[in-house]
Amino acid sequence: MSTGADIKARVGAVPNDSNLNVTQEQSFKKGFCSLRHGLAFILQLCNFSIYTQQMNLSIAITAMVNTTVAASQFNASTERPPADSQDFGNETLQASKAPVYDWTPEIQGILLSSLSYGSFLAPIPTGYVAGVFGAKYVVGAGLLISSVLTLFTPLAAGAGVALLIVLRVIQGMAQVMVLTGQYSMWVKWAPPLERSQLTTIAGSGSMLGTFLVLIAGGLLCQNLGWPYIFYIFGGIGCACCLIWFPLVYDDPQNHPFISTGEKRYIVCSLAEEDCSPGWSLPIKAMVKSLPLWAIVVSYFCEYWLLSTIMAYTPTYISSVLQANLRDSGILSALPFVAGCVCIILGGLLADFLLSKRVLRLVTIRKLFTAIGVLVSSGILVPLPWVRSSRSTTMAFLVISSVFCSLCDSGALINFLDIAPRYAGFLKGLLQVFSHIAGGIAPTVAGFFLSQDPEFGWRNVFFLAAAIDVVGLLFYLIFGRAEVQDWAKEQTFTHL
Repeated sequence: MSTGADIKARVGAVPNDSNLNVTQEQSFKKGFCSLRHGLAFILQLCNFSIYTQQMNLSIAITAMVNTTVAASQFNASTERPPADSQDFGNETLQASKAPVYDWTPEIQGILLSSLSYGSFLAPIPTGYVAGVFGAKYVVGAGLLISSVLTLFTPLAAGAGVALLIVLRVIQGMAQVMVLTGQYSMWVKWAPPLERSQLTTIAGSGSMLGTFLVLIAGGLLCQNLGWPYIFYIFGGIGCACCLIWFPLVYDDPQNHPFISTGEKRYIVCSLAEEDCSPGWSLPIKAMVKSLPLWAIVVSYFCEYWLLSTIMAYTPTYISSVLQANLRDSGILSALPFVAGCVCIILGGLLADFLLSKRVLRLVTIRKLFTAIGVLVSSGILVPLPWVRSSRSTTMAFLVISSVFCSLCDSGALINFLDIAPRYAGFLKGLLQVFSHIAGGIAPTVAGFFLSQDPEFGWRNVFFLAAAIDVVGLLFYLIFGRAEVQDWAKEQTFTHL
């Protein structure tokens, strides 16, 4: 385990010659050809796999649930497709031989939320263990477990709702290992001036995965049947593990393929930050830290809206816009592909503004968060009133996703600024609150839709927007971007 003294010792061991600055500058200019950017793209692929596995049920559920025929005419595992499915063509008729289940909106909401049910306990120990012992095996094991469970999802659905919920609860815990553990790697790999772009490149895999599973999911449901969504994307996740384990290392010092210049640049850039993980945690100081609470509240509120959109976009397009499976998948994917591109562009813009000293870091974090929250949430409120126009509805959803992606360069990575040493633990803590939001939001949405189908969507979007704005106000008041005093000391109350 590294210590602050170890880092300073390694920096001191670097020869102090005139070539050092040249080497650092050349390494910096390598950009996307550097090994640290290679790590970002590998993590992008891992996040891509995890989010395809998170979203596959959202698109498959439109084909898994019998919505065209009264429940009395079909039992819970109907093998025979309804006559209305002929509108989708002969391929749909054949694909519809996959089982169809009679799940109520309440059950659908529980199923969509179940990934978050078991995730409340996993993030904190995962982030702590990854920060102390290394993230390579934590992330790799989580990816492998989640991928294997994805392959068994169709069997679990056939066995009953209870078993499917249990499987998704365990799968959600495995996915937490990937989404939380990876941030411990950036503490050792990401120079401060590249932190936004590296984390957003990796994070853009979430939008990319959501885009692909939605655009391909409808086609797979229509031509092959909904089980193949789980088979294909579960297999992709298993293949990603073959890339992860041999190519990824916890820190640049131990990587066999990194150049000396890049290693020097990373170590020297991080030497000014006391970011080495430790066994002790400043629990009391964390509880009293308003800047940390600002990030926690922001996480909960932003993920409430994000969880609602990710879980119910396919259902909204299918039911409100009356789109078939193929069109529903394609239309649902458009907001997420736009968000994928803008996440990366937002990270590059944030680092540019910081490196050129156009704005202070705290101003960048708050500005990006404010623009992202106000536009993305504000444009969702009038969405139910423009549902008569498919093009207008899709434009609103795309614009909302584009601006929501700016938050990834704002409050969502602010914990790396205030306490880089405890990045793994804090990401785990924040994941707890994001999973609480992810567990509650779709369930509440399902309740609204079951109680009032006519005005349910209005209530869903209005509540999500209101919660998001409240979180923004709290973050603007108490958010900070400098390393906190409790993150600099090394003697604290032990966990």
